[in-house]
Amino acid sequence: MNLLTGEYNNTIDEKGRVSFPVKLRTAVNQNVLMVTKGLDRCLWLFTTDEWEAFQGKLMSNASMMKSKSLGVLRHFVAPAQPVEFDKNGRLSIPQSLREYANLSKDCVVLGIAKYMELWDSQTYKDYLAESEDSFRDAAEEFNDINF
Repeated sequence: MNLLTGEYNNTIDEKGRVSFPVKLRTAVNQNVLMVTKGLDRCLWLFTTDEWEAFQGKLMSNASMMKSKSLGVLRHFVAPAQPVEFDKNGRLSIPQSLREYANLSKDCVVLGIAKYMELWDSQTYKDYLAESEDSFRDAAEEFNDINF
């Protein structure tokens, strides 16, 4: 798999299908992705290999006897579903996940190195506006990155 990067404005049709950007589809180089709830009301999409690695890390660090661990597993692992590209390069996003992310017609697909995010366009704009101040503080925590 190639590095997944880029921000793509797109649309979802009335059947919940999103045309996936060709650049990301080519980089993924497989016909099935895993989709699940992400943070901040977006969806996360993984290749099957990256999903197995992510899910494995979650499961190995979680305890079924701790409520916080169960909450994390129920949020990320339980709703995960495989979605397959159709012949037109579209993914059909399950309704429960579309509802979680408030996906309407306009959406944004983000490539973030090893996974992708799918956002409702307005939700993403609101998130960017609300997080601008905290972004600088968070960036300053990456003090070991030098050029």
